[in-house]
Amino acid sequence: MGLCVDIEKNLPSFKLKAKFDDSSGVLGFLGASGSGKSMTLRCIAGLDTPTKGKIILNGKVLFDSANRINLPPQQRNIGFLFQNYALFPNMKITENLEIGLKNMSKTQKHILSESYIERLDLKGLENRYPWQLSGGQQQRVALARALITSPDILLLDEPFSALDHHLRSNMEKELLHALTEFKSNVIFVTHNIEEAFRVCDDIIVYDKGTTYAKRDKKSLFEFPESLSEAKLTGCKNISVAKKVNDFTIYAEDWGYEIPVRYRVCDDIKHIGIRSHHLELVESSPFPFTIENIIENPFDYTVYVKNYTKIKSESINLTLSKDKMLFSKGDKVNLHFSIDKLFYF
Repeated sequence: MGLCVDIEKNLPSFKLKAKFDDSSGVLGFLGASGSGKSMTLRCIAGLDTPTKGKIILNGKVLFDSANRINLPPQQRNIGFLFQNYALFPNMKITENLEIGLKNMSKTQKHILSESYIERLDLKGLENRYPWQLSGGQQQRVALARALITSPDILLLDEPFSALDHHLRSNMEKELLHALTEFKSNVIFVTHNIEEAFRVCDDIIVYDKGTTYAKRDKKSLFEFPESLSEAKLTGCKNISVAKKVNDFTIYAEDWGYEIPVRYRVCDDIKHIGIRSHHLELVESSPFPFTIENIIENPFDYTVYVKNYTKIKSESINLTLSKDKMLFSKGDKVNLHFSIDKLFYF
């Protein structure tokens, strides 16, 4: 049981190819805007039709191009939280919640809507219209409407994108609490790296319509297996790489041969390390010169470069403010932790 997707859809700028299975928990779609994440959700929900392929949810075929099956949205039992919430502006909050409830008496609908109003902290807002609510309140109404029908899957399309930072943090906590009581599949679309890590259990990276294999979030961030995975999970330090021997890689952009823990494949293309995994040490085989220092609210980003190589690219590392004892032009030595390097 669970969700099985294997579809293609021809789009103006690329061909979307989405193939994955998911049985439980919160699955994240992480990728840049316009990479096909939201379109995949729309195809699952029946709001757009794939060019070909198959979508199966809990053993029920929602779409099968070969057998000409394409269930309408109302027969798919899917909860969808849109980016713009898509609330009906001429309906009060209670009416927005109850409109999707079928085969119930008026009393049953009212009891159920009241329970979701209570759960999502909407008490006292029942008779207001969407335009009378704040952004956070509108989102809670939209989430309640998506959950109230007991859907087989919940699709969340960048639900925090329209909220400011403070409200986004509060709503994220509320969403996580609501999802603890939802036992079916959840797909969470975002291009925010930290958000994806906090909310999701597993993550699929999207890059220009191509989906990479589903990964456990911790292994994905710790050891990305492709250039797209590394970049889209926020790694800034990536160099073109060449194999020197089974346990040494030459990082062309950094100008150094770097020892690694695991055997290097012959067709290696890149090596990378995250900024917070780099260390400054008293001595090492990797001397650099500080190229620039950028102050952030709580730390510094330090850019260093190997000036002994003409084509060297800068590397950045993160330093806490209490450790910032350097100036632009200073010579420093880097330590590349053998356990934190990744290469592919």
